[in-house]
Amino acid sequence: MTSSIVGLETHDVRFPTSKFLDGSDAMNPFPDYSAAYVVLRTSDGDEGHALVFTVGRGNDVQVAAIEALASLVVGLPTDEVLTDLGGFARRMSGDSQFRWLGPDKGVIAMAAGAIVNAAWDLRARREHKPLWQLLADLSPEEIVGLVDFRYLSDALTPAEALDLLRAAEAGRGDRAASLRTDGYPAYTTTPGWLGYDDEKLARLSKEAVADGFGMIKLKVGGDRDDDLRRLRVARDAVGPDTPIAVDANQVWGVDEAIEWMGVLAPYRPYWIEEPTSPDDILGHARIRAAVSPVKVATGEHGANPVLFKQLLQAGAIDVVQIDATRVAGINDNIAILLLAAKFGVPVCPHAGGVGLCEMVQHLAMFDYVAVTGTQDDRMIEYVDHLHQHFVDPVEVRGGRYRAPASPGIGARIHDASLTEFTYPNGPAWAR
Repeated sequence: MTSSIVGLETHDVRFPTSKFLDGSDAMNPFPDYSAAYVVLRTSDGDEGHALVFTVGRGNDVQVAAIEALASLVVGLPTDEVLTDLGGFARRMSGDSQFRWLGPDKGVIAMAAGAIVNAAWDLRARREHKPLWQLLADLSPEEIVGLVDFRYLSDALTPAEALDLLRAAEAGRGDRAASLRTDGYPAYTTTPGWLGYDDEKLARLSKEAVADGFGMIKLKVGGDRDDDLRRLRVARDAVGPDTPIAVDANQVWGVDEAIEWMGVLAPYRPYWIEEPTSPDDILGHARIRAAVSPVKVATGEHGANPVLFKQLLQAGAIDVVQIDATRVAGINDNIAILLLAAKFGVPVCPHAGGVGLCEMVQHLAMFDYVAVTGTQDDRMIEYVDHLHQHFVDPVEVRGGRYRAPASPGIGARIHDASLTEFTYPNGPAWAR
């Protein structure tokens, strides 16, 4: 009997991280890291797991959006979905009535991405491969077939993408072997949450350097005097040579960002992340010109590949930051990786949230093995929160991500954690 998709199960999962101000920043002072969690089930018993990351209130809205798209996937033959994940992604994000609510942005697009990512997880599990390996084993033609070039071809054509991928083919095997042996560089935001006191900031900064991380990141934008003091504390803790990135989480206007970064300049920030609205392409370009040599990084709230295309065309950023759950799935992130490769801009994925480290590491590793062939100026963010809730938790040793070996995309949450932290009736919330 032919296998088909028979169920789409969702969970509103929330972790009370606001209790200790883990994840706190200028825009989100009291976040409860949360997951709108989805499981695709097939008639032959296979499963695909994925999630959308949120910070608490509104997670139920994201869950409802995923459930609203169930009719687009439940009932489809499993092989039809998994053998044409490019077509499936276009189906999920291209429904004419749902698309009116976007298009290509917001809760509907992220809901489509959750289902697309669950389908990728299902395929990776059926093929017994971690996602990075599954993607890196595809031919250049298969990879290009995953991308919707409709709005991108003025910046990147399918033929150009093929050339990029073919140029990287020769060393794939060696790079995959190197990845398994040496891993991928990481930086950490663990010391830098805005709600931490100076003692905790200093202690965690020293520990990060001792653990081998090549860079730490601090949240800024709440108060200038506080930012100066905290940067001084961090710089004293890590010494003069360890890079310190700063992240404003979109809290500033353009002129304010330029002025504020001028105040912080004596502490030599490596980059300023999300200095203003994620949609303000020209604003990012102005900021980049004004704050150089400090780099400008953004992307965790970039809703679709078109935004990244324009940021790159405008020369507005020095660092592309992809996010595993903000866009409409893995296919969109492949498009963004190809655009970044075309423009020669490094990708340093965002991973400050529940499950994001587990998921986005696969995309960075695929980029290294099959797209750019380099780890130069590239790092994956790491935060030391909530990994114990995942069946295949991320592994970081010596400041480097270790290449995952387990099948899937890394998003599966333990059943016990689903039970404990389901909102609002799970024991963690009932207490």
